[in-house]
Amino acid sequence: MKKLIFLAAIGVVALFTISAVNNTENQLTKDFIFGDANIASISSLSFGPEGILFLGDSKQATVFALDTKDVVVNAEGAKINVGDFDAKIAASLGTTADQVRITDMAVNPISKNVYFSVNVTDGTPVLLRLKGEGFENVSLKEASYSKIALTDPIAVDAEDRRGRSQRVWAIADMKYHKGTIMVSGLSNKEFGSTFRSIPFPFKNTQDYASLEIYHAAHGKYETHAPIKTFDVINMEGKDYLMASYTCTPLVLFPMEELKGGKHLKGRTVAELGAGNSPLDMISFEKEGKPFFLMSNTNRAVMRLDYDTIANFKETLTEPVTDFGVATGVEYVSLPMVNVLQLDNLDASNVVYLQRTASGEMVLRTRPTKWM
Repeated sequence: MKKLIFLAAIGVVALFTISAVNNTENQLTKDFIFGDANIASISSLSFGPEGILFLGDSKQATVFALDTKDVVVNAEGAKINVGDFDAKIAASLGTTADQVRITDMAVNPISKNVYFSVNVTDGTPVLLRLKGEGFENVSLKEASYSKIALTDPIAVDAEDRRGRSQRVWAIADMKYHKGTIMVSGLSNKEFGSTFRSIPFPFKNTQDYASLEIYHAAHGKYETHAPIKTFDVINMEGKDYLMASYTCTPLVLFPMEELKGGKHLKGRTVAELGAGNSPLDMISFEKEGKPFFLMSNTNRAVMRLDYDTIANFKETLTEPVTDFGVATGVEYVSLPMVNVLQLDNLDASNVVYLQRTASGEMVLRTRPTKWM
C-alpha cells in the first residue's frame, strides 16, 4: 500500500511539473504567430529561456523572438572540430565562401546546439544549426515568432564621416538577462549611443538610456560610438553593464540607472589598446572563480579576472598618448588570435570560430581550464 501511495504521489508531482513547464512555455509564447517572419537581416543572436532565440535585424531595427522548439536537455555539448567552416556553410547554401558572411553564433543552453546567422551577398538572411559537420536550415519562412520594432533607431540613410552606413549599428549586440532583452546600438537621438531594455514577452514597451564615455585612446568624451559587445558583472550586490567599444575602452554602467531616457556617463576602467575593435564577450568559471573572455579584431583573446575588475575603483580621465598602449584594468592575452565568435558550450567548455594563420576558418571547442 505504501508503495502505491508513493507512486501515486510521484505521479501527482510529475503532473504538476509538466503543467508548470507547459504554463511557462504558454506564457512566453502565447502571443507568438506562425508564418513568414519577414526578417531582412540578422546582425545578432542571443538565447533566452525555453529555447527561444532572439534575432536582431538592423535593417528593420527590429528584434525577433523565435521559438526554436529545441528543448531536449543535454548537460554537456559534443566536442567540435570542423575545418573549412565557411566553405562548408557556403556549400550547404549552394554558393561559395566569398558569398556568405557569418554574423553571429549562439549556443542553446538547453540542448547545447550551436546556431549561426549568415547573410548571403544577395541579401538573404539565413539561420543554421550545426549538426555534426553539416547544417540544418532553421526556417524563417515557417516560424513561430513575435517581434518588436525599436523606437527612434538611427536613420536608414545615416552615414559616418567616411560615408559608411551607420544603420548596421542599429543593433550592435544583444543579450537576454533577467526577463529582458538588452540591446546596444545607435539611435537618432542627439546622443546616438543607446542601450535599450525590452521586457519579454514583448508588450510594445521598451526603455532606454543614452550613453557617454571617456575614451582614453582618443583623449575625449564621446556619445556616438555604439557598444560593440557587452556582458553583465555583479559587484557588491549590484549589476553593472560591462561595455566594450572600438579602440578599445572598457566601461561600467550601473544597470539600475540605464532607464527612463537618462543620459548616463560611464566609468572607464580600462583602455585595452587603440587600433582594435572588440568582437565578442562571454563569462565563465575556472576553478570556482569568474572570468570574462573578449575576442578582438587586432588583439589576441583577452581574459579578464572578475576580482581585478571589482577591485579597480578608479576612473580613467587622462588620455593615452602612446598608440596601442593599454592601461587600467589588467588582462591576460591568451594564445588565441583571429577569434571571430565565442560562446559557452557548457559549464566546462567554450566553442569558438577562428580564422587560422593559413586562412582556414575553423570551429572548435576548448575546455575552460585551458582558457
